[in-house]
This record gives sequence, structure tokens and C-alpha cells, in this order.
Amino acid sequence: MGVTPRRRTFAVAALAAITAIGGLAACTKKNDEPSTPGEIKLVVDTFGEFGYDDLVKQYEASHPGIKIELRKTAQLGDYRPKLVRYLATNKGAGDVTALEEGIITEFKANAANWVDLSQYVGDKSADYLPWKYEIGKTSDGKLLGLPTDVGGLAMCYRKDLLEAAGFKSDREAVSALWPTWDDFIKVGQEYRTKTGKGLLDTVTTAFSASLSQVGGDLFYDKDFNVVADTSPAVKTSWDLALKLADAKVTAKTNTWSAEWQAGFQQGTFAATLCPSWMLGIIEQNSGAANKGKWDVASVPGGGGNWGGSWLSVPTQSKHPKEAAELAAFLTNADSQVAAFKAKGPLPSNLKALGNADFQAYQNPYFNNAPVGKIFGEGAKTLKPVTIGPKHSSVKERAFEPALQAYEAGRLSAQAAWDQAIKDAKVQGAF
Repeated sequence: MGVTPRRRTFAVAALAAITAIGGLAACTKKNDEPSTPGEIKLVVDTFGEFGYDDLVKQYEASHPGIKIELRKTAQLGDYRPKLVRYLATNKGAGDVTALEEGIITEFKANAANWVDLSQYVGDKSADYLPWKYEIGKTSDGKLLGLPTDVGGLAMCYRKDLLEAAGFKSDREAVSALWPTWDDFIKVGQEYRTKTGKGLLDTVTTAFSASLSQVGGDLFYDKDFNVVADTSPAVKTSWDLALKLADAKVTAKTNTWSAEWQAGFQQGTFAATLCPSWMLGIIEQNSGAANKGKWDVASVPGGGGNWGGSWLSVPTQSKHPKEAAELAAFLTNADSQVAAFKAKGPLPSNLKALGNADFQAYQNPYFNNAPVGKIFGEGAKTLKPVTIGPKHSSVKERAFEPALQAYEAGRLSAQAAWDQAIKDAKVQGAF
């Protein structure tokens, strides 16, 4: 695949932006401290929950002389700026670095920052969902990232709260309550009447889910022009979010805020959109006291692909071969099944998706929901969406603040849309 003039422009701009912040070198954390003589230390940088805690211990046990530091950042919004800084200063990045779908296109623009993994792990294209593997390659065919997970969609809900409001709570009955978003709104209005609370956490999770359901071009077209103001997916998802807010079926908690995190334990809301990777975050936020109270039902409006990541090795790593081999281990079939059982990321490895243990797995935290069956059945039919270079910035710094302002009553619908479009042009520029 050739490099379009637009992409060349982006690559130069991205490099300039990264170089411009080189003065922040003193702020980066060192990860090249001397290790025990003869010992190799590898740092793995992730965000959210990838389910690697036990896997890195397993790798250390089977590879004497290698020690691994698993360095987690809770939120992608905090993770990306640190990675930009590490690359700008050529110091501080993990030897194995996770790249989420909303940022991988941005970082692919400067391929010189990344090791071509194929020289160490060979051609792995037959192992993964084909489209997922292709996104991990640069325009000139280098393998920048090995696939970890894909999105998949479901609705996670508090069965105890639905029961207390007089609804049936088993997952089949709950799924039957809301085959469409209009049905979901009716349930939400009834829940509001009976409890005085919002059924859903916030409009922004529904906005993100709807984007993945509609698919196609989202904030960018295939040449990476910002088309947020004309994208059918954006308009459909925007209208859905406003409809949910108007119906007063949300709890108005901003995603990733302290209020949102506490809401999982306090029952501030009874449902949230949950791509597979969200299972571990819900469990972490809800705590041990709520084990068995959450369950997993179908999502209104059909499936979609929200999220997913890759593992890459920055060229600044002093141990690129060992780091590439560790990335290959963490993304192989057995490891993806283990990570799914630990924290929920849905495998993109084809053998993992066909693994009997994966398919039969029931998550004890979520009332023994058959999550392998729920998320696995549609995984092979998931389709990629057009993710532009500043996808996460446009979504999180333009559209989500505007939607939250409308949900809180601070902006009219037109003013919120105008603000989102104006900010999208700024956040999406490259």
C-alpha cells in the first residue's frame, strides 16, 4: 500500500510535534537502570487492564535471566501524552508498548520509532483476524504491532438493582427487554419512574457504542480528512445520545471520573455499555462486595467493534529481540485465553477464539455469565472502522465534553453540536 500525500504530510507534522516537546526530557522516567549482571529487564507499558499479571510471572519462570516490570496507566488519556514524551526524548518508553486503536494510526505515522517485529517473530498473519493484523502494519509493510484484543459489545447490568425495581433479571429476559435503542429508552424511563435514578451511566458510552455499531467512516475518511460534521455514523450516534439525555435515562456521570468509578459500587446506575475489555474495569471499580451482582446481556441495536489494541516495541529499547519475543508470547493463543479469563480482553488470535476453554468460560464475577459464548460468537464477524490519527482526541476532547454539557443542561442541542464540530477541527488537525 502506498503512502498518500496526506499521510506524508501527517508524518512530517507528527514528527515536528514530537520534536517540539523535546525539552521535557528531564520529566521522563528512566527504565534503563542497571539490572543484575547478566539479567535483562523488560518494561511492559499498558493502560486499563490487559490481564498480564500472571502471564509475566509465567514468562519470567520459563525464561531465567529475564525480569519484567508491568507498568500500568489507568486511563488512555494519561497514557498517550507520556508515550509522546518518551518518543520525543528517545528515553523512558517501555520495551513492550501497548497501542490502542484510537492512537495507533497517529503513532504509525513515524515508523522509525518502532521495531519491525517480523524480523524477530516472523510472519504471524495466519494467526489473527486478518483486518486486525493488517492495521498493525505500516504503509510500507513493516509489522509495527502484534494484535491483542478486539472490542465486541454487550450491556453489563446490575441484576440486583433491576430486581429491586421490579424487572426480571436473568440475562435472557433482560436481553429481550431492549432489542432496540428505543426499547432501551422505554425501560430506562420505567426504571427512572420506579427508582428516581438513571439506568445508564452516561450518554457518552452509548455514543461510543453506536459509532461502532454504525461503522464505516467515523471522524475521518479513508484519506484522513476530518469529516465529523458530515459522517452518518457520527450524526446517528449524536442523535441517539441526545435522545437518551432527553428521556432522562442516564445518571449523568462523566466516564472515568471519580463519580463514575464510585457509581459502580454505589448503584448510581444499573447498566453500562461493555465491550469485552470493560469487564475487568467494571470488576475493579465495583469491588469484591458486588461480585455476582453484575451480569451481561445483549446490547440494543446489534453488535459492534469498540476498542482493541496491539503490542509494539520502540526502537529505543535496548533489548528489541527479547521484547519482541515477549510481545509474541503475550499475544499468542494460550496467553490471549488466559488474559480474557483474567480481565476480559476479547482475543483476536484465531486459535484462541476457537479454543474450547475460551468458548466455555463463565465469568464468576458476572454471575457466571457465559462470556466466552456471548463475546466469542460474533468476534470473527467484527468489521474494522476508519480510525483516524487523532480519533481519541476528537472523541474525548470534542464530542464527549459537548455531549456532557448537553446532558447536564449547560448547552442547547445546537450549541453543543456547534461546539463539538468546532473542537473536532482543532483536536483532529494534523
